[in-house]
Amino acid sequence: MEQQTQQPERSQCDVLVIGGGPAGTTVAPLLAEKGYKVVILEKAHHPRFHIGESLLPANLPLFEQLGVADEIRAIGMEKRGAEFVSPCHDTPQVFNFAEAWDKSMPYAYQVRRAEFDTILIRNAANKGVEVHEGCRARTVDFQADDSVVVSAVHDDGREQVWQARFVVDASGRDTFLANRFQIKHRNPKHNSSAVYGHFSQARRHPGSEAGNITIYWFEHGWFWFIPMVNDVTSVGMVTWPYYMKTRGERSLEQFLRDGIAMCPPLAERLKDSTLVHEVEATGNFSYVSERNHGRNYLLLGDAYAFIDPVFSSGVWLAMNSGVIGAEAIDACLKNPAAAPAALKRFDRLMKHGPKEFSWFIYRVTNPIMRDFFMHPKNVFRVKEALLSVLAGDVFGKTPIWRSIWIFKAIYYGANLFQPKRAFLGWKRRRFNIRRVEDPAMNTL
Repeated sequence: MEQQTQQPERSQCDVLVIGGGPAGTTVAPLLAEKGYKVVILEKAHHPRFHIGESLLPANLPLFEQLGVADEIRAIGMEKRGAEFVSPCHDTPQVFNFAEAWDKSMPYAYQVRRAEFDTILIRNAANKGVEVHEGCRARTVDFQADDSVVVSAVHDDGREQVWQARFVVDASGRDTFLANRFQIKHRNPKHNSSAVYGHFSQARRHPGSEAGNITIYWFEHGWFWFIPMVNDVTSVGMVTWPYYMKTRGERSLEQFLRDGIAMCPPLAERLKDSTLVHEVEATGNFSYVSERNHGRNYLLLGDAYAFIDPVFSSGVWLAMNSGVIGAEAIDACLKNPAAAPAALKRFDRLMKHGPKEFSWFIYRVTNPIMRDFFMHPKNVFRVKEALLSVLAGDVFGKTPIWRSIWIFKAIYYGANLFQPKRAFLGWKRRRFNIRRVEDPAMNTL
């Protein structure tokens, strides 16, 4: 007698969230608190390793809103500023968040993402979200009645199908929907990869600056140095495709160590350190999707776009997308007539954050911009406005934009007064971001 094939379990919900990272675990509890039945599908089991450990002051009010502020404080290393170190300048430059336009957010945290993400996903479950870890979404079908059917498989092989009124892609760099829609593209304005690891016994700054993130420029890109609690420091090298291609037969660890050796100030801080986590890498770091929403779906955080981690904006943009995503979904489900306006607002806000950060990211390795960062002036409060951007204060009502426009005008003016230097900087950047075909990079 032929064995009968087991049918997948079928369930229904209002909102299905694919991905249990910061974006998914922000949008889900906010919607659950509004009375919606929300399901999260997360392919991994928490805790699990992840980079993106440096948060921004703008995150803190959101932690209060989600009810996790005390838990995050318990695992966080207090970060009061960001330090920039340039091989072309004699002294480092420290930007203290307390000097930003809004003085009410003087610090942020550095966190181990395994602990941070676990707090967020457990909080979602405690707020009534149905959380399935070890459950990978496989297919998505958009129905004629505007419902969405998502099939998934659990680690034990069980198949399950959900029919939802709305689906949220918060899958991060997996870009679940963008891949299926074939709308994900390399960012033509940026192109970098990252190699990173965790170290113990790295030398930290004394006193209140112990938790500051440090950004080190070097010939082939830049490094992050992120102190965390329990003597763990995250160190990463963000570099251009042409340099990744020089890795050859070297292990990732050796490649990272060789890069560190090219940056003497960083090497000095790591000379007595010990690697405590296997070195990993991420290729094709920068990408963008053609759209971030449809009638019954949203793309949040890295599932929509990612630029570069130099300003530690990733977690903040992901969680903020969860906030504005929850507002848009609530409007769409409560009043379908209001959906177009709600989705239009969502689209505008989703593009706003990356746009404001990317203007600086695209230029931060330019020699003229580097001069501005290393010798900031507060004429027309431009330094305070710049600090507000570095703090993530780009969505609120803080009146920074006139000063940001002035900053940009001064920068463009400096380029006009130094045309040769500006041209050489532009030419070098074009060389840096050019696409380099390298099979080793495609496997990262």
